[in-house]
Parts: sequence; structure tokens; C-alpha cells
Amino acid sequence: MRRKLEYAAAWPFIKILGILPRPLARAFAIGIGWSVYLLHVRLRRVGMRNLALAFPEKSEAERARILRGEFTSLGRQLAELCQFPRYTLENIEQVVVYDGLENYERAYARGKGVLFLTAHFGGWELSAFAHSLHGHWLHVVMRPMDNPYLDRLIQSYRMMHGNKLVDKDDFVRGLLAAMKAGETVGILMDTNMTPPQGVFVNFFGIPACTASGLARIALRTDASVVPGFTIWDETLGKYRLRFDPALELIRTGDLEADIVANTQMFTRVIEEYVRKYPEQWLWVHRRWKTRPEGQPGLY
Repeated sequence: MRRKLEYAAAWPFIKILGILPRPLARAFAIGIGWSVYLLHVRLRRVGMRNLALAFPEKSEAERARILRGEFTSLGRQLAELCQFPRYTLENIEQVVVYDGLENYERAYARGKGVLFLTAHFGGWELSAFAHSLHGHWLHVVMRPMDNPYLDRLIQSYRMMHGNKLVDKDDFVRGLLAAMKAGETVGILMDTNMTPPQGVFVNFFGIPACTASGLARIALRTDASVVPGFTIWDETLGKYRLRFDPALELIRTGDLEADIVANTQMFTRVIEEYVRKYPEQWLWVHRRWKTRPEGQPGLY
């Protein structure tokens, strides 16, 4: 019953944001984001703690500015997500433009599959959606939302143009099948994990338990790992779906060491983007929750 009530409360906002002109929808959703920032003390506390860990050299005022920017970014993305049914191949470039598409196309042409390395950054919901609208559908690995009613709605938006979801309970088999078929899988690998699914690598100089599945699959299949991030560009007034050149995997012959080394390399790529655009990353997630044995908690 509680989840039905949550869905009933959220539905009017989703409908309103979906029918408003885009500038008004963005302004309205950013207002919602700012309201959450002001009212949700626990999220604000987690965000400020993470920023203190990542940027000890910055003042508290600077960290608070970054955190407010994150909620602006989340509000902007919420508006875009609600407007997915209105986007077509003819108008999507008013919202998202490609940057470095040739890097993706070169990797895809190898025929060994593409692992799309990304994070909860910028307009991450727009990445797979816009890419599929251009005819490049992909498999998406994402954790279901806690509310099943909202989850079904959002998943229907995500799959509008051919994207498919990879069941987390069948993660390895799904990825291996996709790589064998030369397909693309998008993986958000910036969330806290627990062993054995995760290994500890440094993120902002602090050990963070990080999903190792992408490295395992890449080493096993020789699929291309292509970093892809959807960055809000203030000058353009729209998002850039940026693809970087495929990463060269580290292979020393020691599989377990190579898994850790490549997971560290992937995490370093994410960190570089977060450092460049700190207001666009999800600071309210407890990224360093899992600690190496014997180390105290950070939250």
C-alpha cells in the first residue's frame, strides 16, 4: 500500500513534467531538486561527507556549492526523463548531441562487443535512450528502483527504442551472450559494492569496493571498453554524449591481478570526469560504505 501511495504521489509530477515545454519542465524539476536539497538532511550530510573525502583542499562553502549543483543536475535530468515519450529522431539533437561517435563506431566494428563504461554522471539516463533513438540500441545493467510501480514506468521509458535490460541475477550470462553476438552493454560502475562482486581500488585516493564484472568480461571476451558520459554543456544549453577511444586492457597473465588493475583503470576514468565536472556526479551515494577488513566506517 505504501508503495502504491508513493506512486500515486509521484505520478502527477511525472505527467506535468512530461507535458510542459522543455524550459519550464527543467525549471520546475530543478526547483524540486533544490527542495530535496533543503529538506533532505541525510542526503545533504552524505553529500558533504563525500565531498570532504574527495576534496579535502576545498572549503565547506565550495563543497556546498558543488552539492547544490548536483541537485540542479538531478532536477534537469528528471525533466528530460519525463519528456522521453516526446523525443524523436527529428528533435533529439535539441537535447543531446554526439561528441566522439567515431570512437564508438570503431569499437563496434570490431565485432567483439562493446562494454559502455559510464557512471551516475550528468544525464546518464539520456545516454542509452538517445543512443537507441539513433539506432544503436544496447543492453543496460541497472539496479531496479525500490518502488515496483515507478520502476515499471521508468523501465518502459528506457526501453522505448529497443534497449534491453540485463537481469542482475543473470549478469554474467547476459553479458557473455551479448559480447558473443557483438552487441553493446552499458554498465554504471560507480556504486558501492561488497566482496566478492567488488574489489578494492582507489577512488579519489580512498579504497572503494568496485564492481569487477566489467573487467572480468572484457578480459574474457576481448570486447572493447568505451568510456561514455552524457555531460551537461552550459554553453550549448544541451547535453553532449561523449565517447572516448576504447581503453587498452592491461594483460600481464595474472588474471586476478589484471582484474584489479583494469578495474582501477576504469575507476580512474570516472574520477577524471568527476574532477572535471564535480557538480554532475551523484555525491549523495555512500560510495565508500564498504571498507577493507579492519578499517573503520566512513559514514
